[in-house]
Amino acid sequence: MYKTLSKKYDVQLISYKMQYPKILFKKEQKDYENDVFRVKNAQFLINTANPWNIVRVSRWIRKMHPDLVIMQWWHPYFAPCYRIMEAVLGRRVKKLLVCHNVFPHERFPADRQLTKMVLRKADYFLLHSQSDIEDLLTMDPQAQYIQNPHPAYNEFRIRNITKEQARYELSIKQNEKIVLFFGFVRQYKGLKHLITAMPDVRRQLGNVRLIIAGSFGSDREEYLQMIDANQVRDCVEVVDVYIPDYEVEKYFAACDIVVLPYESATQSGIIQIAFGFEKPVIVTNVGGLPEVVKDGQTGYIVERGNAKQLSDAIVRYYQCNMEAVFAENVRKEAYRFSWDRLAEKIDALLGGGRDGQTTN
Repeated sequence: MYKTLSKKYDVQLISYKMQYPKILFKKEQKDYENDVFRVKNAQFLINTANPWNIVRVSRWIRKMHPDLVIMQWWHPYFAPCYRIMEAVLGRRVKKLLVCHNVFPHERFPADRQLTKMVLRKADYFLLHSQSDIEDLLTMDPQAQYIQNPHPAYNEFRIRNITKEQARYELSIKQNEKIVLFFGFVRQYKGLKHLITAMPDVRRQLGNVRLIIAGSFGSDREEYLQMIDANQVRDCVEVVDVYIPDYEVEKYFAACDIVVLPYESATQSGIIQIAFGFEKPVIVTNVGGLPEVVKDGQTGYIVERGNAKQLSDAIVRYYQCNMEAVFAENVRKEAYRFSWDRLAEKIDALLGGGRDGQTTN
C-alpha cells in the first residue's frame, strides 16, 4: 500500500518498535533474515503497551499536518493504543481504518466495546468483505466506507522459481499431487475437516500429499492423533514452524492447489498469496471468502464442516485437469486484486463517494 500510494502522494510509513508483548507468543513470529518488504525510511516508533510513547509519537504525527492517517485494524488488543492516537491527533486530522477484521476471529468478552471505542472515532473505513461491512454498520450506520478485496501478494515471488525447482528444494517428487494448507493452525480454520477428507482423496487419487505448513498452538498433538486416526500419516506432511517470508515461495510454487477449510472467516490473506502465485483455492462458504473466489473458475466453494465436499472438490480438480484453466482465470483477475485498484478506491472515498452504495 505504501509503495502504491507513494506514486501519487507524499507518504510516511510509521510502524511498531513493539507490536505485541513476547509473552503472547511461544514461538518467534518475525522473519529477521529477509528484507523484501522493507520500506526505505520506514520508522519503527510505536510501542503499543507504552501510553507515553503513543502520545509522543501521535504528537509528532500531528505536527506533520497530514491530510490522512491510515491505521491498520485487526484486533481489539490495539484499542487502547489507537484510542490514544485518535485523541491526540484530534478531529482535524482525518483517519482511515483498514479493517482486516472488524471483530477478531476468536471472540472474547468486551471485544465489541473495545472495537467500538476505536472505530467510532475514525472518519473512513476500508473493508475487505460484506460481513465486515455489516458488522461495521451495526456500530455506525452512517459510516463512510469502501469495500475492496485484499490485494494479491505478488511480493512473495522473490526468486520466481518454477514448480519443478520448488519441489526439488522441498524433496517432493515431480509427479506427486500436492495440496497445501498454509498459515497458523487455529481451530476456526477447520483443518480437522481437511484431514478427515484425506482418506477419500488418497483412495481416489493415489499419489497425493497434503502439506500443512504453519505453527501449531497447544493442540498440536490433537491434530497428530487425528492424522493417525484417519490413517493418513503417510500422505500428510506437517511443517510446524513459522514460515519466513523467504520460504513462503517454495510452498506455493510447489503445490497444485491451496485449501482453506475454514469454519468462520471474514477474509484471508492466504487466498491473496495463492492468487499471487496463480494458484487456485478451495474455500468454504463463510464470511468474505466466497466474494473473492469464482466457483469453478478460480477455485471451488464448499460448505463448511463438510469433509465429503472437500474431498470431492480436490478430486474433481485433478481428475478434470483444471490446473491450466484455473491459473489462466486467476491471471484474468489480476487487476481486481491489484494495489493500484485499492489506491483508486481510497481516492474515491476521499472524494466523497460511499463505495458500499456505488461500486464493488
